[in-house]
Amino acid sequence: MDPVIRRFKKRYMAIGIVFILAGVVLYVLLGTDLLTKDHSGANLLPTDDTRPLVGFCIDTMVIERWQKDKDRFTAKAEELGFEVKVANAYEDTNRQIQQMRALSDDGAVAIVIIAFDKDSLEEVVDEAKKAGVVVIAYDRMTTNANVDAYVSFDNVKVGEYMASYLLDAAPTGNYVIINGSPADNNATMFNEGYYNILRPAIDRGDIEVSKEESATMWREDIAYDAIVTLLQEGVQIDAIIGANDRLAEAAISALSEYGLAGTIPVVGHDADISACQRIVEGRQLMTVYKPIKNLAEGAVEIMITLLEDGKVESDETIGDYNVPYIKFEVFP
Repeated sequence: MDPVIRRFKKRYMAIGIVFILAGVVLYVLLGTDLLTKDHSGANLLPTDDTRPLVGFCIDTMVIERWQKDKDRFTAKAEELGFEVKVANAYEDTNRQIQQMRALSDDGAVAIVIIAFDKDSLEEVVDEAKKAGVVVIAYDRMTTNANVDAYVSFDNVKVGEYMASYLLDAAPTGNYVIINGSPADNNATMFNEGYYNILRPAIDRGDIEVSKEESATMWREDIAYDAIVTLLQEGVQIDAIIGANDRLAEAAISALSEYGLAGTIPVVGHDADISACQRIVEGRQLMTVYKPIKNLAEGAVEIMITLLEDGKVESDETIGDYNVPYIKFEVFP
C-alpha cells in the first residue's frame, strides 16, 4: 500500500477513535439524558403559545365512575393549559400498551394510566420514561412498573370501612366475600382491609367466611352466580361483601330472587347512584364514598409537580420500585 495512503488511513482512524471515546465519556458523565427529552422543567408546561399533550389512558368505560374521573381530570388539565387525549383500552392489555406508545410517539409530556392489568406494563412504562414522559398510575397500581407516582385513595381503609359496617350489622354468622379482579391491585388492598377488621371475629369463631371468590374483570355475573349457587345448596348466608357497588348489586339481585334482599346485609363501595338508591330502599347496607374531584384534580397537580421538579414527595411508597403513593381520604 502506498505510504501516503497508509498514513492517511491511520490519521482518520485515530480521529474516529478519539470521537468514539469522547462520546463514551460524555455518556458516562451525563447519563442517558443525552438520548431523551428533559424529564422536568418549564419547557414541558403550558405557555401562551404551547399546549403540551397529556394522555389519559383508561382500561374501560364500562365502570360508571371512570367517566367522572375522565371528565374531572380533563377539565382541570385543560383549564391549566394542557391538551388531553383520552384513550380507552376496552379491557385489552395489548391495546393499552399500543395506546401508551402512540401517545409517547405523539410527544405527550405525561401519561396518566388506569391499568387494565397491573402486571403487564413494565416494558412500556420504561419506554415512556426513557423518552422523558412522566407516567402516573391513577387509582390502580402497576405493581412491577417504575411509574413516577401512584395517585389513589386509601384502598385498605376502603376495605376496613366496608367490613366494619358489616360486622356491626352481622356480628356472627356466615360471610361471603366477592373480591374484585385479580388483575387489579386495588382488589388485593381492599381484601387486606376486610381481614384487618374481620380476623379477630374469625379467630374467635364468631364468623366464618363460607365463600370467597374473585370476580375476574370485575364481572357482575360471577357475584350473581356465587350467591345463587350458595342459596341453591341451602347454605346459610348472613352477610356479603361485594368489592364494589356493581358486585354488591349483582349479589342483591340474586338475593331478590329468593325474597332475601334487605334481610341480609350487603356492602360495596364507589357510591354509585344506584347503590345510594338501594341504601335508601334498605336493600344495601352501605357504600364507601371516594371524592373523585379530589383525586382527579389532585392527579393534575401532582403531574405538574413531576413536570416541574422531576419528582414528588410522599410519606408512603408502594410496589417493587418504592413508587411514591399519594393517598386521598375516603368516607363511609
